[in-house]
Amino acid sequence: MRQAKTTNKTILAKELGISRSNFYYHHRLPKKDWLLKQCIETTLQQFPSYGHKRIALHLHINKKRVIRVMKVFGMKPYRRRGNKYRKTKDISVEYPNLLLTNIPQYPHHMWTSDFTHLSFHGKTIYVATVMDLFGREVVGYSVLTTHTTQLVMQALLSALHNYPVPIMLHSDQGSEYTSKDYLTLLISLGIKPSMSHKGSPWENGYQESFYDKFKIDLGDPN
Repeated sequence: MRQAKTTNKTILAKELGISRSNFYYHHRLPKKDWLLKQCIETTLQQFPSYGHKRIALHLHINKKRVIRVMKVFGMKPYRRRGNKYRKTKDISVEYPNLLLTNIPQYPHHMWTSDFTHLSFHGKTIYVATVMDLFGREVVGYSVLTTHTTQLVMQALLSALHNYPVPIMLHSDQGSEYTSKDYLTLLISLGIKPSMSHKGSPWENGYQESFYDKFKIDLGDPN
């Protein structure tokens, strides 16, 4: 009987294209991990170049816990490559990172959004996604040949077409997300904007981690 169950799970995992271990894994410490994630982000805000060893020393915890949580949430330290001058964007209203003070409590409580690019027959294609942080499910997407405000707005509208309005939506401070049209849409829907600090890519690591795996699974788009 046990052999039959094992075979069934193995065959099903193969058909679905996922690891057999996914049938057994259940995250046991979501709240504890999220709180540690917030501590790691606060540390990286102060010391952007810290790796997992120095973060562990700073927080006085085992480095294995730091490695595991950073992997779970797709967090990577920011490696500076010189002091190039960049003109600071003029944002009339700055929004805090609400992920540092809130924990996703239920489906569609907190969403996050970002976009990436793909090379396709000599052209660049932009893919924007919206992810539900509670279940790490991509709930909306948009594909365009330009990374304009329209790209990220269409991804949000795609999510809202099938799912309820979230309480808050997190993003980085890219011009697409700080545009008047995008912020007006969020506020009109009653969604609280949340944004990563400047130069802090790890604060939206969930999407970055998804894109890394997505591009590997996708293979060569050409």
